[in-house]
Amino acid sequence: MFKKLFLLTLLILSLTCLATAAEKPAAKNPVVRMETTLGTITIELFEKEAPVSVKNFLEYAGSGFYENTIFHRVIPGFMAQGGGFTADRTQKPTKAPIRNEAANGLKNDRGTIAMARTSAPDSATSQFFINVVNNDMLNRPKPDGYGYAVFGRVTKGMDVVDRIVNAKTKNVNMVFQNLPEQPITITSVTIQK
Repeated sequence: MFKKLFLLTLLILSLTCLATAAEKPAAKNPVVRMETTLGTITIELFEKEAPVSVKNFLEYAGSGFYENTIFHRVIPGFMAQGGGFTADRTQKPTKAPIRNEAANGLKNDRGTIAMARTSAPDSATSQFFINVVNNDMLNRPKPDGYGYAVFGRVTKGMDVVDRIVNAKTKNVNMVFQNLPEQPITITSVTIQK
């Protein structure tokens, strides 16, 4: 009886050890720290749900691309967009566009960051926007059957985003409507982990 009990206990312990050894710790999401002229924004990136968008964003961030770009389109009750133009409104050259990942189940809720694009679904490059309200009309399949791909969320600094989006704006031309009168500059985007 004791021998069977001992063997059973040994079997259970062996299986427990095997199961524990097979478990991998959950990979932590990458985090970036975005320094702006109005303050710091910390963003967690959802690598599992949006691998293409996250890789793209991290490559731009790692190369220093975002340094001295501006938030060029800010609309209260909607979003703040940046990552493509310098303060003199010169568009920076980008890499090839990426695939739209809006079918990843993530929603354009307040505090999320998503890829900006043209009317072509797979046209996103460096530009992004931060939602300041729940923008359900941007979730796939709205507004055009494709949606806008969320790839992260602000974990600290939504007060900074709110200051950005509420800046006084001007309309310069068809491209630069809702442009902050005083440039709001991204001074750096640093990958934390």
